[in-house]
Amino acid sequence: MENIQKEKEKRRREYDQQRQTVFILKKSLKDYHNRVEQLENPFFEKQYSNTTIFKTLSGKVVLSAVAINAMNFVVKLVGWIYSGSSSLFSEAVHSFADTINQLILAFGLHQSLKRPNSEHPYGYSNMTYITSLISGVGIFCFGTGLSWYHGITGLFDPHPIESLSWALVLLIGSAFSESGTLAMAYLDTKQNAKKLGLSFWDYVVQGYKPSVNVVLLEDMAAVLGVVIAASCMTITYYTGNPIADCVGSLLVGAVMGGVASFIIYTNTTALVGKSIPTPKINMISNDLESDIMIRSIHDVKATDLGGQTVMFKAEVDIDGREMTRSYLEKINIENLLDEINNIGNVQDAEKFMLKHGENIVDRVGAEIDRIERNLRKKYPDLRHVDLEVL
Repeated sequence: MENIQKEKEKRRREYDQQRQTVFILKKSLKDYHNRVEQLENPFFEKQYSNTTIFKTLSGKVVLSAVAINAMNFVVKLVGWIYSGSSSLFSEAVHSFADTINQLILAFGLHQSLKRPNSEHPYGYSNMTYITSLISGVGIFCFGTGLSWYHGITGLFDPHPIESLSWALVLLIGSAFSESGTLAMAYLDTKQNAKKLGLSFWDYVVQGYKPSVNVVLLEDMAAVLGVVIAASCMTITYYTGNPIADCVGSLLVGAVMGGVASFIIYTNTTALVGKSIPTPKINMISNDLESDIMIRSIHDVKATDLGGQTVMFKAEVDIDGREMTRSYLEKINIENLLDEINNIGNVQDAEKFMLKHGENIVDRVGAEIDRIERNLRKKYPDLRHVDLEVL
C-alpha cells in the first residue's frame, strides 16, 4: 500500500512538472505571436517607433500655427503701439495666447507618441486631451480676461485711434496668415471625419483629434476677431466715438471665451471616457459575430483613448460545438477512439477527461487570440482588444 502511495505521488509530481512545462511553452508561443503581429502591423511601427510630430499632419498643423501666431503677435503688437486701438490690443493678446497654447499642444503631441510601458500600458495618447484642456483654460483665463479688462478700462478712459491705415494693413496681413493654418486644419479634420463616416462638424464637436481641433477653432476665432477689430476700429475712426473700439475688444474677448468653453467641454468629456461612433461599433460587432466560433456578443464597449487609439471590450458566447469540432480536426480521431476503448475504470476516465478538457480550453484561448488578431488587423486603431468568454 505504501508503494502504491509513493507511485501516485511520483506520478502527480511528474504531471505537475509537465503542466508547468506546457504553461511556459504556451506563454512563450503567445509572446512570439504578439511580436509577429507587431512586426506585421505597420500602424504599430508608425505610431510608436520612429514617428515624431514633424512627420505627422497634426504636428505640422500645430507647429505651423505656432510660427504664424508668433509672427502675428509681433505684427499686432506693433500695430497697437502705433494706433492705440483697444480692439487691436485684444487681437495681439489673442495671438499671444494662441502661440503659448499651441506650444502646449505641441508638447502634448510629442508626449502622446511615447511607447506604452509597464506604468502606462495603454500609452500616452490621452496627453493630447490633457494639453488641449490646459490650452482651453489658458485661452479663457488669459485671453478673454485681458481682452475684457482692456475693453472695460477703455470705456472709462477712451483714447482716439491713430494710423488706422497701417493698423488695417497689419490686420489684413495677419488674417491671410491665419487663413493658411486654418486651411491646413480644415483639410486634416475633413479627411479624418470622412474616414470615420462623420460630418465635418460632428467630428469637431466630438473632439476626436483635439490638437487639430484647437488649432481649427482658434484660427476661426482669430479670423473672426480680425473682422470684428477692423470693423470697430473703422467705426471709431470715422465717427470719433471710442465706444465702438472698446466694444470690439469686448467682442473679441467673448469670441475667445466661447471657443475656450467649447474646447474645455469637449476635452473634459473625452477624458472621462468617450465611446467611438455607433456606426463603427456596429461594424466591429458585425465582424465579430460573423466569426464561426462566436454565437453572440454582449456588453460591447469601445472607448476612444485619444490619438486615434481605441480600447474594445466585449463578452462573447462561444459556440461549444464548433469549438469542439475545431479541436477534433486537429487531432487523430482513430487515436482518440483507441483512448476511449482503453478506458477501463474511473481513473482512466478521469485522466481522459482532464487531458482533452484542458486541450479544448487551450483551443478556446487560441481561437480568441486569432479573433483579436484579425480585429486589430482590420481596424488598426483597435490597439487594445479584450474579449471575455461567457
